[in-house]
Amino acid sequence: MNKYSFEDLKGKVCVMTGGAGVIGATLARGLASAGVKTAIVDINEEAATKLAAEIEKEYGVKTIGVVANVLEKESLEAAKAKVNKELGKIEILINGAGGNSPKATTGVEQMVEEDKKNLDATFYGLSMDGFQRVYDLNFKGTLLPTMVFTGDMLEAGKGAIMNISSMNSYRPLTKIPAYSAAKASINNLTEWLAVHFAKIGIRVNAIAPGFFLTNQNRFLLMKEDGTPTPRTEKILNNTPMGKFGEPEDLIGATLYLLSDISSFVTGIVIPIDGGFSAYSGV
Repeated sequence: MNKYSFEDLKGKVCVMTGGAGVIGATLARGLASAGVKTAIVDINEEAATKLAAEIEKEYGVKTIGVVANVLEKESLEAAKAKVNKELGKIEILINGAGGNSPKATTGVEQMVEEDKKNLDATFYGLSMDGFQRVYDLNFKGTLLPTMVFTGDMLEAGKGAIMNISSMNSYRPLTKIPAYSAAKASINNLTEWLAVHFAKIGIRVNAIAPGFFLTNQNRFLLMKEDGTPTPRTEKILNNTPMGKFGEPEDLIGATLYLLSDISSFVTGIVIPIDGGFSAYSGV
């Protein structure tokens, strides 16, 4: 085997939560291209099963769809039992479940004096239920699957976990405090778990996408008529490459972090952002 390739991934079993989304579907195809057998775990069973069938047909690699709620431990345990029965012992985990919500989003980017007369569009108007839901989905929705799906790695004394963070974790964006806080927590959890698991052979890393157009953020970036919002224009003006990322741009870093080619790499978060984090605006 060429040690400088992703050949070691062939035949391994991966669980990916949130796998039926835009980014998850692309990563699942990237994994299949490397020969990884993937369980696409999603709350939408129909979408997960349909995607799995398409990938298996296209790549000839065993892929299954599994229903689970990442916020319910019993649901995740049932999903693990199905994965073990149909694919085998789990060697890789990608925590891909997450997203934002209008209920955890402010209407204005910055408060001005006149906003004091109507606080609904400001920080003070945030729905606590909405805030909690977004935070839980992103943070608890990473914590619980890690507790459940890494049991096989613990027994084997090896494995790889990849979390999905965001460049928003380093530089919080206006309007989305719950998502910002949750992704910052993911970075901290990634580092904490990397240290905790280091001596038992489980590596933990993350990728931090910059700006990608997904179902969860479309309401912030595109108008109903399909034209970009002023927020989109600011984003592209501050991204040196001048464009949104494509989901395929995440595959290379993902395969690197999951492969033995990065066997001495743990506790890092790789930015994939078109230069956004390197640009000062001038």
